[in-house]
Amino acid sequence: MATRAQLSAEQSRVARSLLNWSRVRLAAKANLSEMTISEFENGIRVPKPFNVAAMRRALEGAGIVFTEGSVFLAHPEGPKNSSHADNRNWRRRQTKHSPAR
Repeated sequence: MATRAQLSAEQSRVARSLLNWSRVRLAAKANLSEMTISEFENGIRVPKPFNVAAMRRALEGAGIVFTEGSVFLAHPEGPKNSSHADNRNWRRRQTKHSPAR
């Protein structure tokens, strides 16, 4: 049985896809760098166990459920305050506050 700290690169990618999260979004939610997420998902390096646990906690906090061999979103239809709506609002804030080019 997998412990809470275990998370594979594939599980991370699938979970992000289900949530419609970018690597930057996961990094922000897990309080890690985007480079850490990218290198983990691309198999470049294995993060420290507490960083893997932080990624998993962030994904589970957004409604992802990990079972042996699969990953799914607990409420795919989305509760009133769904993570998808939160993600869209976050993106709007990022766009609104981005400096002009």
